Amino acid sequence: MKKFIFKKAYLFFSSLFIFILHVPFVFAKTKTPVNFLDEKTTSNPIIIKDSPFVNSFNLNVTIGSTNLYDSLRLGSLGLARQAFDYALKGFNVMKSVGEVANENIISIIDFSKPSSQKRLFVIDLANCKVLFNTYVAHGMQSGKEFANRFSNKPESNKSSLGFYETLSTYNGGNGYSLKLQGVEKGINDNANKRAIVIHGADYVDESFIHSQGYLGRSWGCPALPQRLHKAVIDVIKNGTCLFIFSPDNNYLSHSKILNHPMSPSLAFK
Repeated sequence: MKKFIFKKAYLFFSSLFIFILHVPFVFAKTKTPVNFLDEKTTSNPIIIKDSPFVNSFNLNVTIGSTNLYDSLRLGSLGLARQAFDYALKGFNVMKSVGEVANENIISIIDFSKPSSQKRLFVIDLANCKVLFNTYVAHGMQSGKEFANRFSNKPESNKSSLGFYETLSTYNGGNGYSLKLQGVEKGINDNANKRAIVIHGADYVDESFIHSQGYLGRSWGCPALPQRLHKAVIDVIKNGTCLFIFSPDNNYLSHSKILNHPMSPSLAFK
């Protein structure tokens, strides 16, 4: 009888001891996985074209929402939805492999639009604001009104598509300029060798549009209006993401960033 009682007591205390050991695990908090498709914003932006504007959005979650495009009214500003979606995917890929030093800013150039439209968009992701929406030139050998021919070759005088990381500034033949590092091998990685930089130019002006129907063209650089280029450069310099988009089948099929399965292990250089 004593053995039976002792055995029951042993089983009771053993079970109690095991239960106590598992209590911390039962009530432990789990880490919520990042959801790239669940952005939330709280109010409507005020749009002032061709210059900075401020709105009252607060963005405290991971970039990648389908709501962000509509909340910032980017469609009404002329940015193609495809360009925006690809830009955010590439931004997240670059961020995952350490190619973005400043994660607050993304710049998108939409070459699906003619040069007579304002096709540069600088977006503050941290505060959910469109900082700049202005004109940008393409290379003289890429086309007249539309940019539809692209190259990574030196002296081609063509624009290069894809993702870039912005580098430092300098003063050169075109004045205050911003160096660019193309991060897609075979697509835009000759940017430094070709001296592809962001700079101001007199031919990026509405007077050219009025006289000939399109902007003047560069030797391949994404040139900006003289009155705005310094302000834009100072916002996007030193490690932000720049995406130059075109619905070009050759680029879309060969870009390792756009075809990335969102795994940080892929080396796209």
